[in-house]
Amino acid sequence: MYLYTHLFNMITGVKILNHILFFLLFTCLIIMSKQANSIEAEPGITDTYIRIGATMPLTGENDYYGINMKKGIDAALENQVVQGRKIEFKAMDDSSDSVTTIQVANQIIDEGIFLMLGNVGALPTFQLMPVLRVNQIPGVGFYTLGDMSTNNTLNYRPNTTDEVTTLIATATDAGIKPAQICIFAQNDVFGVAAINGFKTGLKNFPETQTTIDKLDHILDMAMGGINPALNGLGPIGFYPHDTVFIRDGYLSLKDWERQSGQPCRFVILVAVPKVAADFIAYSHYKNESWSFGAISATAAGYALGKHLSNYYLNDKVIVTQVVPNLDSSLPIVKDAKNILGNDFNHVNLEGYIVGRLFLAIFKSMKEPITRANFIKTAHRQPFDLGGLKIEFNQGHSGSKLVSLNLLQNNTYKSLVTDDFSVAFKP
Repeated sequence: MYLYTHLFNMITGVKILNHILFFLLFTCLIIMSKQANSIEAEPGITDTYIRIGATMPLTGENDYYGINMKKGIDAALENQVVQGRKIEFKAMDDSSDSVTTIQVANQIIDEGIFLMLGNVGALPTFQLMPVLRVNQIPGVGFYTLGDMSTNNTLNYRPNTTDEVTTLIATATDAGIKPAQICIFAQNDVFGVAAINGFKTGLKNFPETQTTIDKLDHILDMAMGGINPALNGLGPIGFYPHDTVFIRDGYLSLKDWERQSGQPCRFVILVAVPKVAADFIAYSHYKNESWSFGAISATAAGYALGKHLSNYYLNDKVIVTQVVPNLDSSLPIVKDAKNILGNDFNHVNLEGYIVGRLFLAIFKSMKEPITRANFIKTAHRQPFDLGGLKIEFNQGHSGSKLVSLNLLQNNTYKSLVTDDFSVAFKP
């Protein structure tokens, strides 16, 4: 009897031990599964939402950019659900201050974001890029990125270089000599991009090698666009970032006229709208007969025209645009116009396009939802955003659209050859 009881206890003990081992193994598998899922999930991604962020000036002198970019992005993302997830877009105000940019960026990064969308500000963005790189956070559709790019960068807009070279080609086609083209630019990465565009535009003219050498010298001194001693060295006048001190930049162009023996018949403006308008007004005060061009970020929709009207100036300014004309028949333009209403302008249209671009890429992704997969998806195929073609097969700029408008009395019209005689002063 004792033997049977002993055997029974042994068998029962083995079963209990087996149950314990099975329970422990099952628990471990659950924990490992949860850990695997947590490792796979990217910051800003849950089963119910996708969180994305941005830094932009929503207050301060440059708030026009941030307010309109945010308005366009909000319009594109409102009530959108992608792969069963709602989208949370959090734009943080940095007032165009680089220190504040880093602070608020770290704040939303700590909260958890999948990527940054539509950031605004050349120097703040330049200083933010290392933070994004360390945290492996993609940047999509930044507004004033200059010519910066990384493997995690997807720009909608063409490079500043493309806009400057377009203006140079337009001027030379109108009969202006390359030596008669000058630039007034902000002394930061925005201005560095303008110099690169100037060099590219001049390479088509063998007689400009001496000027190109001077531009190379300026680039060598730029040190990331923060060296204040760049005036008086070539056909460029600089003003310090985040200031309205234009006199030294003006004097730099006058020095160049004396050195080269050629007038600056066409001055390309790569500046914020208020400073660009101040410069045009100052040239009037000095009785200069200069004609002016401006890249899209300088015109900033109707901002430049508004500032010019405050000076009672009606100069004809040739402007490059990187979004379709506001009266375009493209479905994406009509959609944006219907949603944005009376506030519709070039900047919030770009914000709308950037938001739609994010949606198109995300909707094309296959599981798993990762940042790396998002970037790969963007480069894998072209996207049709309501008639606007975006393709990342040649670098990090998805669009090559650069068109020419004539701005006068704060209205735009497409630039045609017949306008050259009035756009370029004799």
